[in-house]
Amino acid sequence: MEQQEEKKALTLKTLTKSTVWDIQENDIFRMWDVADKDIELRENMRRCVDIIRSAFMIEELPNDSQIIKTKYEKLGYKVGQVKMDDNSKVTWAIKKRPISRVTDLTYENIRHISAAKLIEVLDRNFGGGWDSLSQSIKDIIESGFDISTTTLPKDRLHKKGGLYEKKVADGFEVLEVAKGTWVEAIFAKIKPEAEKPRMKFSTYSDDEESDDEDVEIEDNYNKPDEDDVEIEDPNDDEITEDNYSTMMDLGSGDPDEEAEGMSEYGDE
Repeated sequence: MEQQEEKKALTLKTLTKSTVWDIQENDIFRMWDVADKDIELRENMRRCVDIIRSAFMIEELPNDSQIIKTKYEKLGYKVGQVKMDDNSKVTWAIKKRPISRVTDLTYENIRHISAAKLIEVLDRNFGGGWDSLSQSIKDIIESGFDISTTTLPKDRLHKKGGLYEKKVADGFEVLEVAKGTWVEAIFAKIKPEAEKPRMKFSTYSDDEESDDEDVEIEDNYNKPDEDDVEIEDPNDDEITEDNYSTMMDLGSGDPDEEAEGMSEYGDE
């Protein structure tokens, strides 16, 4: 429900190369009609088109004749007109970019597919198992999914109470890759998005209800500690007999040591 509300709230102005994967072809035409009334947005249409192209294939048709529209619609495109400025409209054929190979996976779209879809993509591309993937593809997949693997003999993989059974019970999708008499099982489950930490403090008085509010923390890193504050030179007028000893080193009281010290000053 929350994702659907977020999807409804998307506009061309708020669209990003990640959220654009949440919408479909008809949403593009609907957003464009609304954006036509936004002067500020109309001045940045090129940026919007770049974002849309990251997730959709766009073909600009020479005209909107029924023959051409039918041709593209049979290929899975949605056809419609978009207003580029006050004086011109163009006909677009739009189709969502397919995610059918591991090379189609990106950091922007990895969180917009299900674990079942990921298993389907891996199954279509696999040969040597998980280790056959490049590290860059693994990094993309693991940014959106929890992945674990195990390789066991065929007759032990589905052992009752084993890892396979526990992973499936925990909601993991599984891909089995045959390796002779052994089988590699690759488990995949959508990774929950980490929430950004926020510091909250309760500020209330005895007469008020508790109310959480965000508080900006003062940066005191470069401020000196109280113990490190520089002591100013004492004022001669403030020196008394009682505090004089705290401001001068009176020595150890040994006459020989004092004589030696006087001798050193005398040699200078």
